[in-house]
Amino acid sequence: MFAKAFRVKSNTAIKGSDRRKLRADVTATFPTLGTDQISELVPGKEELNVVKLYTHRGEVVTVYVSGGNPILFELEKNLYPTGKVTLVIGLLAVSIFWVSLWAVYTLWSYPDLLPTFTTWPLVLEKLVGGADLMLPGVVVPPAGLPQSPCCRWSCCHVHSPDADIRPKGKGLLCAAHPPGPLVGDMRRLTLEGEEGENRAAQQTSLSEVSEDPSISSPTPPDPPDSKTLQEQMDELLHQCFLHALKSRVKKADLPLLTSTFLGSHVFSCCPEGQQLDIKKSSYKKLSKFLQHMQQEQIIQVKELSKGVESIVAVAWKHPRITSFVIPEPSPTSQTVQEGSREQPYHPPDIKPLYCVPASMTLLFQESGHKKGSVLEGGEVRKIIIDYVKNNDLVDANNKNLVKLDPILCDCMLEKNEQHTVVKLPWDSLLTRCLEKLQPAYQVTFSGQEPIVKKGKVWPIDITLAQRASNKKVTMVRNLEAYGLDPCSVAAVLQQRCQASTTVTSAPGAKDRLQVQVQGNQIHHLSRLLLDEYQLPRKYIQGLEKAPKPGKKK
Repeated sequence: MFAKAFRVKSNTAIKGSDRRKLRADVTATFPTLGTDQISELVPGKEELNVVKLYTHRGEVVTVYVSGGNPILFELEKNLYPTGKVTLVIGLLAVSIFWVSLWAVYTLWSYPDLLPTFTTWPLVLEKLVGGADLMLPGVVVPPAGLPQSPCCRWSCCHVHSPDADIRPKGKGLLCAAHPPGPLVGDMRRLTLEGEEGENRAAQQTSLSEVSEDPSISSPTPPDPPDSKTLQEQMDELLHQCFLHALKSRVKKADLPLLTSTFLGSHVFSCCPEGQQLDIKKSSYKKLSKFLQHMQQEQIIQVKELSKGVESIVAVAWKHPRITSFVIPEPSPTSQTVQEGSREQPYHPPDIKPLYCVPASMTLLFQESGHKKGSVLEGGEVRKIIIDYVKNNDLVDANNKNLVKLDPILCDCMLEKNEQHTVVKLPWDSLLTRCLEKLQPAYQVTFSGQEPIVKKGKVWPIDITLAQRASNKKVTMVRNLEAYGLDPCSVAAVLQQRCQASTTVTSAPGAKDRLQVQVQGNQIHHLSRLLLDEYQLPRKYIQGLEKAPKPGKKK
C-alpha cells in the first residue's frame, strides 16, 4: 500500500473532541490496554497531529502522529498500530494486507497489544519482494501458536529479530530492534519500492525456506545508540548553528532577527533525514540557546523590542567557527519527487512567443505563416520590416515613418483611427503588432523537450488570507507550472517555518493544487523560490507582502 509514491493531503493538530474520540476508539479496538497505557499512547496535552494521505491507488489513510512519531493509522474505518510486519489472518493462510508505516514505536511500547508470530529472517527477504506469508513460513514455538483469538481478518504482527530490510513489494519491514526517535518526522514522506516478483514463485520459495533445517534462531539485534535523545538534539543544534554562521550568514545580513536566523538559516543546514527540534534539546527555547552562545562570545544578541531579538554581531574568528567543517551539501530542499527518484530542481527556461490570430493572417501570409503560427519576437519584427520594404511603404521624406496600406490599416489601427491615421513611427508600428498578436510561451525543463503553450505565463501567486481570531495564512498557487511539486514545497516550508501546512485543490482549477502555510511566511518563500530554486523574480507575484522587520507576522 505504501510501496509506491503517495500524496499528503493535510497535516493538522487534532481537536480536543477528536482526541477524546480517538481514545474511545483505541479502548474499543485494543481492550488489553489499561487506562494509564491509553493516556500514555494518546496524551491529553502533548502535540498530536492528524495526517491525511492518499495512496497511489486512491486509498485514504489517516495517520495519528504524537511528538513527530506515527503511533496509529486508520484505514477503511479500522484502527491499526504502527509496528512490526502486521498481517491479517485468512482462513487457511497468512497474507500480507498492510504493513506498518515508518517506525515500530507503538508495538515496541506495547508488545502484547496484538497476537505475535515468529518467522525466519530469510523468509522476510521474500516478503519484501511482495510474497505472501504461508503457514509453513511461521515458526511454531514449543508451546504452540498464540492462544489469543485470531479470527479471519483479525490483526496480528509477525516478529523476527533480524528484520532490518528496505521495502520493495507490498509494504515496509521495520527494524526489529527499538529504534531512536523519528528524525525524519512526518515532513518528508517518501517510500522507495519496486513491484514484487511473481507471487506463486515466491510462495514456492517460501515453502523451501521453511523446510530448511539450517534456518534456526535469529542473530541478536544491534545495541541502540548510547546517546540520549536530548544529547543527540543538542549535538544537532550546535552543528546546524555553526554551519549556518559559517556558510549562510554574511556580515551584510546583520542585524538579523533570531526568528529569521532559525527559520531561513539554521533549519536549512539540518542534514538530510534528520529534523531539528529545539524543544527536545536541553535548551528548550531558541532564546536560551542563543544566550548560551553569547556567553561563549560567539554571537551578540540584542533585544530590539519586547519579545523581538536580533543577532547584531558574530565573532567570525572564534575557534568554534573556524574549526567547524561544513558537511557535504544535501540536495533535499531543492529536489522534486519524480517517480521513485529524486532529482535536483532546475528552474525552467521560459521564452515568450506570439501566435498569429485570424485578424492578422493577411499581414503574415506573405512570409508563409498562417493562422495559429507561433513566432518569436525577433521573427515578428523581421516579418514586419520585410513587409514594409517589399511594399515600398517607408516614407520618402521621413524614413522613421511607415505609410499604412489597407492591410496594415486593418491589422494595426482601431476603428476610430482608420480614417485619420495614415502613417506610424517604426517603434509604434512594431509595438502595435506585438500587442495585436495572441500571447504564447515556450517552457523548457532540464533534460526535456520544449513545450509550447498558448496564453500568458501565469506567475507563482503568493497571497495572504485572514482566518478566525485574526490569524493570517499564506497561500501559494501555480507551482506546477514551474515544475515544482506542491507537496514537496509544503514539506520544506513546514520545516523552515515550523508552522502547519496543508495542500488543497486551487479554487477554479481542478488539476492544480495550492499550498497553505500558517502565518505570514512570505519571507521564507522569497528565500526558497529566489535564492534556492533560482526562479526569476518576474515570475513571482506577492513578495512585497512580506512582514516588515520588527513587526509581528
